[in-house]
Amino acid sequence: KKKKKKKKKKKQARENINNNIVQFCADGLNVENSLILDCTVKDFNNMTCNKAGTVEESLKNSPKFAKTAEKNKEKELVIIRDGKAISPHLPCTLIKKGDRLTVKYVKAVERPKKPIGAYVSLCRNKPPSNLVMFHVLTKGGKNIVRIMKNSALRAFQEISVYAYKGERVKAALKRDGRLHSSIFKKNFVLSNKSTSVKTELSNPVDELNDETFQIILLDKSDPPPSLPVKQKLEPNQEMTPRNLVLEIPNSKRTQNQLCFQFEKFVKGIKTLVPTLSHFQNLFRVDFGQSTQMCSEVRTMKRLMCLSDSAGQVRINGQPNGSGFLLFGNYAFTNGHVVKDIYDKQRSQFNEKVSVHFSYESVDQTEGALDVLELVCFELKPDVPGGDWALLKLSAHQRLPPGLLEHIGFPPKDGGICIIGHPEGGVKKIDPCLIVPSQNRLQVVERHYRENQGPVQFVTRSFFEGVATSVDRKSFLTYESCFYYASSGSPVFDKHCNVVAMHSGGYIYRSANGETKSVIEFAHPLLAIMERLIIQMTLKVLWFVKLFICLENFHILSSYNQTS
Repeated sequence: KKKKKKKKKKKQARENINNNIVQFCADGLNVENSLILDCTVKDFNNMTCNKAGTVEESLKNSPKFAKTAEKNKEKELVIIRDGKAISPHLPCTLIKKGDRLTVKYVKAVERPKKPIGAYVSLCRNKPPSNLVMFHVLTKGGKNIVRIMKNSALRAFQEISVYAYKGERVKAALKRDGRLHSSIFKKNFVLSNKSTSVKTELSNPVDELNDETFQIILLDKSDPPPSLPVKQKLEPNQEMTPRNLVLEIPNSKRTQNQLCFQFEKFVKGIKTLVPTLSHFQNLFRVDFGQSTQMCSEVRTMKRLMCLSDSAGQVRINGQPNGSGFLLFGNYAFTNGHVVKDIYDKQRSQFNEKVSVHFSYESVDQTEGALDVLELVCFELKPDVPGGDWALLKLSAHQRLPPGLLEHIGFPPKDGGICIIGHPEGGVKKIDPCLIVPSQNRLQVVERHYRENQGPVQFVTRSFFEGVATSVDRKSFLTYESCFYYASSGSPVFDKHCNVVAMHSGGYIYRSANGETKSVIEFAHPLLAIMERLIIQMTLKVLWFVKLFICLENFHILSSYNQTS
C-alpha cells in the first residue's frame, strides 16, 4: 500500500508540472507559469486585462502561454476552478478577485474550433449581472452511458456552464460545446443535486445560478420544441441581418398565410389611391434627388483620375474591404478590415493580404500588390478617426498617385462621392448627400415609417437604438448604397478633396427581403491623420530613448575598460 501511495504521489507531481496557476485580480490578469511542486510559485509574470473578452483570449496575451498553446494546438484546453472545469470561452467578467485557475491540456476527440460564435460576440460585453453560472455533473443518471464529448473530462466531477439571462438551457449547453450531441436528441432534463427538482432544456436559465445538476433521461421521446429567445440589443449596438431574424419552429404554413394576407392588403390599398387626371399631370414635375448631387463634367473627369488610387483589400484572394493609396507604397484602410488576421505578439499577419487597384471589370486578374507589413493601426470605432490601418505594399509595379496631397476638411452638407468595391465587386462610384447632424433623426424616423404594416419585420427598438447611436457620433453621415466589403473607401467632396474614410452603417432586412441601411458613416480623414502622426511620433521617441540607452551603455563600457 505504501508503494502504491508513493507511485500515486509521483504521478500527481508529474501531472502538476504540466499545469499553470492563474490568478485573476479585480484590476487585471496575473499569470503564473510555473511548477506546482510543494505549492511554491516561481517566475511570476504580471499582465493587464483591460477589455471585455474570454479567459482564453486574455491568457493568450501572455507570450509564455501563447507558446504553450502553440505546442498543444491539437489538444483540448481544460481550465479548472474550484475542482470544476470551466469553458475556455468563459467571459472574463465572471472571474472574481482571488480566483485560482489550473490550466492543462488533454487529448482532443476532434480538432479544436474557435469557440466564440455570433451570439457570444453579441453579448460578451454585457455586465456580470446579466450572466448566469450553473454546474453539471460529468456523469449522467441511470441508463446514460455518455454525456461528454471528450471522455477525458470525466476525470473532473463537474463542469461549469455560463449563460445569459433570458436564454434557454439548451442554447447555453450547445454553446458550451463540451456535451455530447445525443443529449439534445432525446428528452433529457437537468435534475437539481440538492432538491431533485427537474428543469427541462426548453426552460430559461434565470433561476439556475450557482446550482448543481445531473443530466437524466426523462423518456426516449423527442424533446419538446422551444420558442427562440428574443435578443435585446444595447441602445448603441448596430444590428446586422445575421442576428436580426430568428425563425419560429414549425411556422412555415403560418408564414405563408400571413404573406398572402399581406399582399392582398397591399393590393387593396393601391386600388383606393386615385390616379392623377390629365390636367394634374400637366403640372406634375419629377425632380428626383437634390441638385446638390449634380456635378460638373470636369469634376467627374478629375474624380475618374483619382479613382485609380482606390483599391480592393483581399485576404487569401477573397475580398474583405476597400482602401486607397496614401503616399508612395503605403495604403489606408479601416482597422476592422484586418484586425482578425493580425497577430500582435509576432507583429505580422496570419493570412496573405493584398491590395488590387485595377479591379474594374470581372475578367481582370492582374495588378495584385502584396502587403509587406502593418505599419500601425488603431481600432476605437466610437472615437472620431479611431478606425484605421496603414499598410506597406510591395512596389514591384507602377503605383497610382497617392491621395495625401488631396486631403481636406469634411463639409457639413452638400454632395459627396464614395469610390470603392461594395459587395466585393468591381470598382464603383456612388454620388450621395451628406446628412447633417440635425437631420439624422429624421432619416431614422423615415426608415421606421417605411417599415410599418400589418406584419412588423423590424422592431421599433432597433430604430430607437440607431437613433441614440447616430445622435452621439461626431462623424460624417450620409445615405449610400455601399454596404459590405466597402469599408476603407475614400470619400470625396465636391472639390475632389478626400475628406473621410467610409467605415460602416446600420443594416437591416426590409419586408420584401432586401438588405438596407438606415444611415452610413465615415471617419474624418484629418482626425485619422492626427492620430497616425501621434502614434508615429511615440514610436520615434521610443527608438530615440532606446538609442540613448544603448549609447550610454557603450560609453559606460568604454569607461570601465579604460579604468
